[in-house]
Amino acid sequence: MAAKRENGSILQFAPFQSSVDEGFWHRLSSLKLNKFRIDDSPIPITGFYAPCSHSQVSNHLTLVAESLPADEDEQSSVPAIASGNRNRCSVPGILYNTNTLEDFRALDKKSLLKQEAKKIWEDIQSGRAMEDSALLSRFLVISFADLKKWSFHYWFAFPALVLDPPATMVELKAASQWFTLDEAESVSKACNEWRSSNSTAGVPFFLVSIASDSRASIRHLKDWEACQGDGQKLLFGFYDPCHLPSNPGWPLRNLLALICSSWNLKSVDLFCYRESRGFADLGLSLVVGGSLTGLQFHRDHKDLPNAVGWELNKDRAVPRSITLAKSMDPTRLAISAADLNLKLMRWRALPSLDLDKLASTKCLLLGAGTLGCEVARRLMAWGVRKITLLDNGKVAMSNPLRQSLYTFDDCLNGGKYKALAAVTSLQRIFPAVEAEGVVMAIPMPGHPATSQEVDGVIDDCTRLHNLIDSHDAVFLLTDTRESRWLPSLLCANANKITITAALGFDSFLVMRHGPGPLPNASKADAANALSDEMESLALSNREQQRLGCYFCNDVVQPTDSTSNRTLDQQCTVTRPGLASNASSLAVELCVNMLHHPDGHLIEQLPFYRTFACVDSELALGILPHQIRGYLFDFSQMKLVGRSFDRCTACSLTVVKEYRERGLEFLLQAINHPTYLADLTGLTELTKSANSFDIDWDDDGDDDGFADI
Repeated sequence: MAAKRENGSILQFAPFQSSVDEGFWHRLSSLKLNKFRIDDSPIPITGFYAPCSHSQVSNHLTLVAESLPADEDEQSSVPAIASGNRNRCSVPGILYNTNTLEDFRALDKKSLLKQEAKKIWEDIQSGRAMEDSALLSRFLVISFADLKKWSFHYWFAFPALVLDPPATMVELKAASQWFTLDEAESVSKACNEWRSSNSTAGVPFFLVSIASDSRASIRHLKDWEACQGDGQKLLFGFYDPCHLPSNPGWPLRNLLALICSSWNLKSVDLFCYRESRGFADLGLSLVVGGSLTGLQFHRDHKDLPNAVGWELNKDRAVPRSITLAKSMDPTRLAISAADLNLKLMRWRALPSLDLDKLASTKCLLLGAGTLGCEVARRLMAWGVRKITLLDNGKVAMSNPLRQSLYTFDDCLNGGKYKALAAVTSLQRIFPAVEAEGVVMAIPMPGHPATSQEVDGVIDDCTRLHNLIDSHDAVFLLTDTRESRWLPSLLCANANKITITAALGFDSFLVMRHGPGPLPNASKADAANALSDEMESLALSNREQQRLGCYFCNDVVQPTDSTSNRTLDQQCTVTRPGLASNASSLAVELCVNMLHHPDGHLIEQLPFYRTFACVDSELALGILPHQIRGYLFDFSQMKLVGRSFDRCTACSLTVVKEYRERGLEFLLQAINHPTYLADLTGLTELTKSANSFDIDWDDDGDDDGFADI
């Protein structure tokens, strides 16, 4: 350590080395997707380093998660940069993160380095570097983040102003040998106090002043004039990250530029401060005697000096790269990959896309057959993470070809319950999905319950009521008409987003149910909210404006559609491509409704599309009431149907009856084949229609219409 160089040898510096914590790349990825998007403007960052603390290992300049600027949404999750941390001296940097690998490779690195060197030079010239010496260690990073592969290409630069001619080293000793014993003891004490103070621990450049009585003090660079006194030793000190016994570290280069520019000194003593176990180690620290003779580098020197500083990668001037995919938890990697396309939508096509709302929306799928499987898959693709499937059937041998969540193994030994097998399949596809399977039958009108079955039917009605109440959106995907009645009623009562998808042989229907006739309130609240007269008027107006439900076009009540049917009538015989079309439209319609401020309360919207509106109510397009599609001629129609005041599922009469009588009403509707028709007035309407006489016009003037 006591090695001494020949007078006049050029002072050489150990290059700065970089280190990037994985957390930095994870945060950069998040900010790139959610905030920066295609904006490739320079990003201010903060790097951290500390004095060397081991005789065999140099300290690196490190980037961590909090090196990136804090985002408003992340304030609580990302720790703030702490001041006065003796283990992390913060220095400012700039990050250029490109959008493509080609852009990364095409960056003008010479120009970028010169820009950062100019900032350092201007800080020196203006005196800002005296006030905040960390500015002398400015750094630069260029990068490209491949968010599909979780790989990152990057290159550090530590700009250093080049002295011309270079400084020479006339002496190099271990600090413990350069100072006297008393001075060494006092310097160690002063350094430890400096490093322990919150106000000075993060100041990487300083002055060491030693009085004639060997008492040492640590001062700021701006105090140089005040330190000029008879008999004083004055050293320029810095936190040296280098461990080498014969070379000072890279930060010294810009300190020398500051010294030459500010004071035009001919010789200097430099204190390379290093530590061991958190305390000053003068045996590891160095004192360098340097000569600056011949340098024309003073305050009136306005020209920007040359600069060097791009970090070498294994002695080659090439960038570094890192891949995190292999080190990431597979589930976390799956979540990131699944969210990638959705977050990319917000870059240009759909900035208003609310992924948090989609992720938190609870969807209930009634039916886990062909439609249920397809809807579940597409909901997950949209970022919906909470899915409940309800079905009481088992997987049959004929199912896996058309029902995409099942395999041959699910059919064995009598078949697994569809609801449970579907959940298992969803979790295999995407482990982060919060899926639940419910095995139960839906009570249906036209399927009366025997005395032994009544308790079970009551339990099922109560359970379905609770399930619908606890979810945000309900999909009616069952394969019989009557199985949709109870869910339609319960959704109208609870005012839930309700989507129906139904298949024919070569046609389909997708529709969103209108809101229920009553607000979400208990009977007591409804009774106290308005007078009877005003309430009646309000409900009447609501009925006239509401969109209809699946049953609003019926003039008969739902009945048993499964008994006494041939095999082709018992099975859902439909063209194989139909379910995918209907399911996709059902999910798209639901997502559109979730993004509209009025949700399912919105009326039919005009048939036009808006692509580039951030805050528009139509950011995802129109909100049709019904979509009917036909594969025969590959056509679709958008229709509107108003609510029917005698609807057996969503009319005011039926919903009020359910609110007043509850389970008693449901049992009566299920067990008595004409109860709903009698209650709503459909029976009377049918009789009135049958009493009309129709006279056919036989006078030869065939206009295609009948006179009624």
